[in-house]
Amino acid sequence: MTLQSAFVQGAYSGLITLGFTFLLERANHSLAHRCLSLAFMVPVLCAVHSPSRQASAMRDAMNDALDQSARRLAGAQLPGVVFAPILPILVQSILVVGVNLLNQTPNLWLTVTPSIVFSTVYAYSYSITLWRSQKSVPASQT
Repeated sequence: MTLQSAFVQGAYSGLITLGFTFLLERANHSLAHRCLSLAFMVPVLCAVHSPSRQASAMRDAMNDALDQSARRLAGAQLPGVVFAPILPILVQSILVVGVNLLNQTPNLWLTVTPSIVFSTVYAYSYSITLWRSQKSVPASQT
């Protein structure tokens, strides 16, 4: 029974790491070379469709806030490498929590937190390494 449990844990860890790394590389390939302007990170919290004076005032205030933030953050950008690991981390976290819930693991959060934290550290360090290596390769070689 112990050998079987060790095999299942090893196989699960190997497969999840393989899938996680594949997702991470795909996300880096599509996002790492892009930048997100901070001016457009202010969410539009409400869309008012009423023709009333209050709705018009709310719409004007929201547009003014967006315009001000765009002016203040002009030129400020975050590289896509900051966002690339989010999807793989989310998928891995859902899987590890799900497997442990199905297994009825005692102390669930105490069990899964180290896995999620170390996966996040790995994801960001690997993403930054990939991003730096892609930046250092001349454009004619990519």
